[in-house]
Amino acid sequence: MEYIEPRGSSLLQQNAVILCCECGIQIEPNPANMCVACLRSQVDITEGIPKQATLHFCRNCERYLQPPAEWIHAALESRELLALCLKKLKGLNRVKLIDAGFVWTEPHSKRLKVKLTVHAEVIGGAVLQQIFIVDFIVNHQMCNDCHRVEAKDYWRASVQVRQKATNKKTFFYLEQLILKHKAHEQALGIKPIHDGLDFFYSNEASARKMVDFLIAVLPCRYNHSKKLISHDIHSNIYNYKFTYSVEILPISKDSVVCLPQKLANQLAGINPICLVYKITNSLHLIDVASGQIAEINSTIYWRHAFNSICDPKQLTEYVVMDIDPIKDKDKKVFPGQGCVSQKHVISDAWIVKASELGINDNTIHTRTHLGHILKPGDSALGYNLKDSNINDTNFDKLNQDMIPDIILVKKFYGNDKAAQRRARLWKLKHLAEEVVSMSTDNNDYNEFLDELEEDPEMRQNVNIFRDTRKQIPVDTNEIDPTIPQITLEEMLDDLVIEDEEMAEVYN
Repeated sequence: MEYIEPRGSSLLQQNAVILCCECGIQIEPNPANMCVACLRSQVDITEGIPKQATLHFCRNCERYLQPPAEWIHAALESRELLALCLKKLKGLNRVKLIDAGFVWTEPHSKRLKVKLTVHAEVIGGAVLQQIFIVDFIVNHQMCNDCHRVEAKDYWRASVQVRQKATNKKTFFYLEQLILKHKAHEQALGIKPIHDGLDFFYSNEASARKMVDFLIAVLPCRYNHSKKLISHDIHSNIYNYKFTYSVEILPISKDSVVCLPQKLANQLAGINPICLVYKITNSLHLIDVASGQIAEINSTIYWRHAFNSICDPKQLTEYVVMDIDPIKDKDKKVFPGQGCVSQKHVISDAWIVKASELGINDNTIHTRTHLGHILKPGDSALGYNLKDSNINDTNFDKLNQDMIPDIILVKKFYGNDKAAQRRARLWKLKHLAEEVVSMSTDNNDYNEFLDELEEDPEMRQNVNIFRDTRKQIPVDTNEIDPTIPQITLEEMLDDLVIEDEEMAEVYN
């Protein structure tokens, strides 16, 4: 594929021939008056372009070194890898590059061959085009990030997430939020511990980005500290390790709280005894007797810190004997009353403790916000404040007339949880294997999965995947159709790529 393009030749000159000034063979006239073989022996347009170069490849993270110090991901025979190879060739700017492409080589040979087509002007203005191949040798070199991992001194910043609560459901929800928004991509390591998670990063900027994400999704506060590792007095360079300690508020969903009277007055005079029905970046409260709702952000919460007086582990099952929605004209409206929820229906309910059904038929009257989902004969989970031993300073200051006897939290869909969990056709992903083992140690994880099935609003922030290990049952009579379930339309397909050939490249 070598030729000489004549310039300025006329129609008469195309039929004429001349003798090559070097070898004397007949050729068509050209500005150099030489044949292709002689012109090639006299001039090499690829002179100064190396025919062999070296690429540095890290086997741990599978990245290539792009000088001076950047490591990039590039697949075999990709445009990114071809651009990296061309940047390694000095003198390529002296010729015009026409075409470039890879020549197939054995993946295990640690060699890459690039075929180049270039042309340039030579003697007398003639244009010579030439094709040549450059061999690239792939050498293994560990990048700085992987070197720090191997040296056990890899992290420069850490984020310690803690919550002083009795259950881990908040952390399971936080884990799914991190996976959905891919907030863990820059983390070098994740370590679950007893009361939280530790994230490790290579620089402070990545750790700060994680802290900003946590503040955006959950009510929390943080402290910052740094530790001097080493310093150079001559160049004034200091090496620090940074630590961010993030504390999530110690209240979980479906807990009952007792607000300080000053804070309750600021929230449009809401009843201090409130139920936590949702947690986002704020604490969402509802007064089950009036339907009044309020939001408390992290700044207000830490200014008026309070704890829950009842947590979900104290829930008791009750049976609804009768329920009567309260009409709008019968509702008491107080001056300056705040916003009232339109999703809940305030009702009068007469209930009996499930363990005493048939033994003690004395019904207990209570007011609930679950009038839109409860009907006579249903079971509900609630707290018995009347018989509970509550140790809280804000609770002790309340008037006894303001304290309800029973607070119903949510509808209960039966005791056969084992059959319901066996029929579950979906699964969740985890950040690390340690988180998976932590989820099987107690019943908090299964309770979190039950909440996902019962709360469609929570499922919007979670990626739910189809569990391919389970078959779709033909007979669906085993599970009560009234029990909330996650449909196949809400599930994602778990993508698994298995290519052993590509996995063994450069190993």
